Amino acid sequence: MDFRNILIIRTDRVGDVILTTPMMAALRQNYPEARISVLVSVSTLELVEGNPHLNEILVDDRHGKHQGFWGFFRLVRGIRQKNFDAAFVMHTKNRTNSLCFLAGIPHRIGYKNKKFGFLLTEPIADTRWQGLKHEVDYCLDVLKELGILSRESNLYLSVSRSAKEWAQRFLEQNQVKESDRLVAIHPGASCISKRWNPERFAEVANELFEKKGFKVILVGSKDNKDIIQKVKESFHHPVIDAIGQTTLGQLAGLFERCQLLISNDSGPVHMASALGVPVISIFGRNQAGLSPIRWGPWGHSGLVLHKEVGCHQCLAHNCRINFRCLDEIKPKEVLEAVDALLAL
Repeated sequence: MDFRNILIIRTDRVGDVILTTPMMAALRQNYPEARISVLVSVSTLELVEGNPHLNEILVDDRHGKHQGFWGFFRLVRGIRQKNFDAAFVMHTKNRTNSLCFLAGIPHRIGYKNKKFGFLLTEPIADTRWQGLKHEVDYCLDVLKELGILSRESNLYLSVSRSAKEWAQRFLEQNQVKESDRLVAIHPGASCISKRWNPERFAEVANELFEKKGFKVILVGSKDNKDIIQKVKESFHHPVIDAIGQTTLGQLAGLFERCQLLISNDSGPVHMASALGVPVISIFGRNQAGLSPIRWGPWGHSGLVLHKEVGCHQCLAHNCRINFRCLDEIKPKEVLEAVDALLAL
């Protein structure tokens, strides 16, 4: 198919957007002269700024100017005026499928499902729930269905000059020297079923500080304040607290300076992976479609820690066995993973 004006829709969360960047690169490789745009949410805008495979970034401001019935049709009108000839709908929702249909985009490619999938012109069977491969591969499979192949699958995240400068100032203000080794700790996550015990994060951080000379920086959103306080109370040394103080772009600037990230299953894992920072990702849930197979760190610089505890179905935050899958991961195992990862 000879597409000349392409729209990629990925209006969900941090990790989802990062893991779609190999698909963006594949489209650019196959359509070097095409105009390629992406539609993202306000919260993930910084993740695609500076991406060399894109010509334009559009934003679905669904809590602002695109809110409600009339706001949605304002978005439809804006998309229609762009005269796209193809849309790849990677965030499968009633809203996104309706948007492409009402905007009159002739080729609407995405997953066939109950979320207005009948509005697509090239529907693709949705097997992501099976979790048999990584999300990067699922994204590239959408292209394969149309005969569009990829020569590489590297993640991409650009760090702006302003983000680099902010990170440098922040670290200088916290007495971090160029020679210091930094480990970022991200103890938060969107669901309690993803959160390892904060006191255990602190135990790992103490060991890394005392035995390996790492300075410790805590990262995450302001919603994680309570969790972070528990980590700080159990950490016996000065800590660099960046909780709630960074945009995503600034967080990327900090990650560039880190030698390691230890995190629960969350978006920052994929940001660090895209920057080539070694990552240890602690996983609880192993349900099909939510497991490390699909959502673990991508590439060769990441390790996953997960324990099978005999669950036939994950009940997430309604867990009846007190999140045993997380509880059985011990600090010693994380420290062993650090040694293994940094020895690569």
